[in-house]
Formats: sequence, structure tokens, C-alpha cells
Amino acid sequence: MPEVATEDATLYCEIDGEGEPVTVFAHGLTNSRKESAQLTQFLPGTKVRFDFRGHGRSSVPETGYHFSDFARDLDAVASTHGATRAVGTSLGAGAICNLVARVPDRFERLILLFPAALDMPFEHKARFLQTAEILETKPKDEAIAEIMANPDRTEEYAQVPWLRELAEQMWEDVNPAGIACAIREVIEDFAVKDREMLRAVKAPTLIISRGGDPIHPIEVGEILAEVMPNAELASFADDEEIMQAIPALIARANELIS
Repeated sequence: MPEVATEDATLYCEIDGEGEPVTVFAHGLTNSRKESAQLTQFLPGTKVRFDFRGHGRSSVPETGYHFSDFARDLDAVASTHGATRAVGTSLGAGAICNLVARVPDRFERLILLFPAALDMPFEHKARFLQTAEILETKPKDEAIAEIMANPDRTEEYAQVPWLRELAEQMWEDVNPAGIACAIREVIEDFAVKDREMLRAVKAPTLIISRGGDPIHPIEVGEILAEVMPNAELASFADDEEIMQAIPALIARANELIS
């Protein structure tokens, strides 16, 4: 089933593998289902990757880009495919937290990659607002070229070269209007109303965070690991350290998802 229809959005999905368990993958802001395509080959069972509203090949509602809306997308896809596990990166991790804060037993296993938001204001809005403005005011190809040339991005790509190729793949089917809407609404929102709500989430949870990343503060991972009773935190100093740990992280994720 390539699409899941909700009351206000149509969500594009791709499926890898087969059998149990079924895991849903939720991507980061401005990204797409392609974000986790390389990871899913290493994990067991059925892996369902989808585009959030306004992203990738999914539809673009005029409004409705708060964490609760992205959590509805996640829940709809997970329910349609019978997912009992969830993996989320950045925005996707926030959507998972929003959902399980309200429905603590929604998933049996969780992996949160580079969580960026919780119950505090998002302090680094300028880069995202600049991206939204570029997408709103320039032709698509010109906008993407300018975004890719952003000094923060080029520095990151220099450190981790394969990220450039991944970013280029995700921008291929970007909807400029959808991304701009998503940015402007979600960066003013909170993933959860109160972090204490997450103490009711008993699912074993792997949280992966890294230092030196102002968009995904390592402190958010530390807070989540403290409040979620069955969480473990894999914390890394920088990108180089996390790259070296990838084989061990994949093995741990495989063990947890299984």
C-alpha cells in the first residue's frame, strides 16, 4: 500500500522487508522517507518508511504542521501497517514523543535518533526560517542550490561526505511550499507539553545523541534518558565518534527491534 489517507493528508510510504516485527520510520524536518533507506536493510522484519505531510511525495495541507499533526501521521501509518516498533530522527523523534506521551503503550520498542525538541522553546530558528524564505521566494532548483551551499551544510558535508549525497536524494522530490509551511509552524511548537508525561512510557528505548550539534542538543537526549524508565542513552562527542560506532549501534538497534 503506497499511500495512507488521513482526514487531512495523504502519506506516501515505501516498504522494505517482510514479516515480523513491523517498524515504522519517521524522518527529520525537511527530509523524507529516503533518510532511513540505508539503515533498514540491517534491521529485521518489515520496515515502513513514509513522508510526513508537506514532505517528499506526501500531500501538502494548507495548515496542520504541529507536532500533534505529525504524530497523527505517524500513528496512521503505524496503524495501517500494524507497526509495533518506531524509529524517529529529529522531527520524527519529536512526533514519537508527542504520541507516546499521550498513549504510553502505543509501541513496544522505540529508537530516538538525535532528538531535537521536547518541552522547551527551540532556540535555533534562524537557519530553518532562512530555508523557508528561500523556498517561498525562489524557483525550486535555485532554492535547493542555495540551501545546499549554506556554510553550515557545506561544513557538515565536508566532515561526513555521504551526507551530501543523501541530502541531494531527499531534495529531489521536495515540495517547497510544504517544507516552508512545516518549518514555520513546527519550530514554534513543543514536542510534548510536559516531559514528565514520558515517565509512563515503559517501552525499551534507545536514544542516540551527539555533541557539537546545536540543532539536536545532546542535553535533550540526556533528559529523555532520565525521564523514560526503560531508556538507554548512546551519547557521542562528535560526528567522528558516532561514525566509528555505527557497527555497534546497528547491532544494538537490531537487538532492540527484534
